[in-house]
Order: sequence, then structure tokens, then C-alpha cells
Amino acid sequence: MPEGDTVLRTARRLDRTLTGGVLTRTDFRVPRYATVDLAGQEVRGTIARGKHLLTRIGTDWTLHTHLKMEGSWATLKPRQRWPKAPHLARVALTTETAQAVGFQLGIVELLHRSDELETFAYLGPDVLGPDWDENEAARRLRAQPERPIFDALRDQRNLAGIGTMWAAEICFTMGVHPTSPVAAVPDLVRMLRVAHLKLDQAMARRPPVNAVYGRGRATCPRCATPIQRIEMGEEARLRPAYFCPSCQPVRS
Repeated sequence: MPEGDTVLRTARRLDRTLTGGVLTRTDFRVPRYATVDLAGQEVRGTIARGKHLLTRIGTDWTLHTHLKMEGSWATLKPRQRWPKAPHLARVALTTETAQAVGFQLGIVELLHRSDELETFAYLGPDVLGPDWDENEAARRLRAQPERPIFDALRDQRNLAGIGTMWAAEICFTMGVHPTSPVAAVPDLVRMLRVAHLKLDQAMARRPPVNAVYGRGRATCPRCATPIQRIEMGEEARLRPAYFCPSCQPVRS
């Protein structure tokens, strides 16, 4: 699933492509909005909120989309051929100078602009957002002291924007085993600063080579111990947690 840095880059690309343009055609390919027509309204901008994309249209509407596992947005010239099959498209927005097509999006919904704040009030501080507050994120994490840190970091109610990959990389950098309870993390605020730094570097297009994530057949770049993988999370939503058993000892 795309993480906060990928979503923010997508938001900025949509913003550059559509903002200030007047929609000449809208095509919502989800049953709930199949008859909606927002042609004639100006696109006011697109922002990211954690892993959520908010495209503001006219004075009343916000298009909320989420990439989930497979989603993506393509930004194209008005009559340019789509890069994916049309049946995969969930929404298309067209202006005189550009078009943006969302494929395989996990969420497509229209919100009244006045409902934005309430809809996303549950989210924790956005690691890449103007509201980033490491102390508030730490407070939310500490509210469940026995929860495994890997799962706690990925919970968007604690901090928004961290997913499976970054949770694994952050734990490795800090030398913390992914199953360690929040209360056992030696310096939670420092961990959150590492999280902010890693995503900030990724936004500057200087993403580090993954140390552990996705490298289950490789060895640790620090000590050459074979990297291990375990499944973590709720049974219905298990995610792979990669770690070095030598550099990241179990804490309890």
C-alpha cells in the first residue's frame, strides 16, 4: 500500500495538473456517484491528509480518494491515451488543458466541504503535514503501552502516513524489535523524529535503500545476520514485518 510520501507526491502532481482549471467533464465510475456531473466547476486544489487525497472542487465539494493497495492517479493531456484499461478507472476529471484518471482506487467519495474536518478528525498528526506534532503522536502511542510498536506506528489514529514499509525501516533504525510493546521503546520521541526524517528524505527524492523491508532472503547491512519476516496485525489484515534478530532484540 502506498505510504505517506507517495500519497503526498500524488497530491502535488494532481494539484499542479488540475488546480485553477474548470472541469469540462467528470466521470464517476462507482454506482453511488454514477449520475454526478461537476462540469463547470473550478478545481480549487488537492492536498494529502496522511494516506488520503482530498481534491476540492467548486465551493461545496471535496473528492476524497484513497489508493489502498493497487490504486494510482494518472495525469495526462486531454485526449491522451490512458495508461491502464478503461474498466480499471474509477473517476476521471477533465479540464481544457489536462485530465486526471484514478485507477483501482480503494475509496471514491464526494464530501461536502463542511464535512472535511469531522470526517478526518480521527487521524493522528500527519508525519508530512503542517500539523505534525511529535509530542501529540507520542501521547497517542503511549495510550496503548502494551501494543506492539510495529502495529502502533501503522495505526493512522496515532500518526498519519506510516505504513508497513516505513514501520519496518523505522524499527530497524532504532534497533527495536517490531513486537516490542510501545512502553519498551527506549526513546519514543526520537523514533518519531526518525520517522519524520525518513519520509522527509523520501519527499526530497533521496529515499534510502531499504535495510530490511522486502529483504527476507538477504542479510542485515549492519551485522550480516539473515533478515527475518513475521506476520503482524489483526488476523484479517496481517502485514509482513521484516527485522534483524541480532540488531533488533526482543524487548518486553
